[in-house]
Amino acid sequence: MTRLFTFMLSDEEKMTLKELVKRSISSKLEGTDDTPADPGAGKLTEPMGAFVTLTLDGKLRGCIGNLQAEEPLYKTIWNMARSAAFNDPRFPALTREEFERLEIEISILSHIAECRDKLAIEVGRHGVIIQRGEKSGLLLPQVPVQWGWNREQFLEQTCHKAGLDPSVLNLTGTNIFWFEAVVF
Repeated sequence: MTRLFTFMLSDEEKMTLKELVKRSISSKLEGTDDTPADPGAGKLTEPMGAFVTLTLDGKLRGCIGNLQAEEPLYKTIWNMARSAAFNDPRFPALTREEFERLEIEISILSHIAECRDKLAIEVGRHGVIIQRGEKSGLLLPQVPVQWGWNREQFLEQTCHKAGLDPSVLNLTGTNIFWFEAVVF
């Protein structure tokens, strides 16, 4: 099978993005309205979808992303960091005390493609979007690994996230999309 994603980042580029997340959140906590500096040419200026996941003491504290490549990667990371810290509707805004203990994970997404054979989905390699009508749910590739799910459980949990019964997986009108991600 052909890989959906061949994008790679150097350790330095990954460190730059993690520092960008920290600066984005800390500047908001300090009440400044900083904007990220343009890193110039390179991979960080390519438009790409990405998610920023924040955990605290091993528990999810915020996760927001952008599927579509609407702006350069560094700006997407800056904005998703702030959204994950302060605008995830599942959590109150992050506090300064929590910031000191925060763990950061970044997922840079490949293009999203229709998955015509759900049996081709590989746990740990593919992220999944299930859509039926107005409802859709997304889980990143690392989620089923973290929970110890097999492929079927992964698909069922994605349905639950979309507010759908897993029985819709085999019905006409249910769309499954997949993607890969660089996660660090």
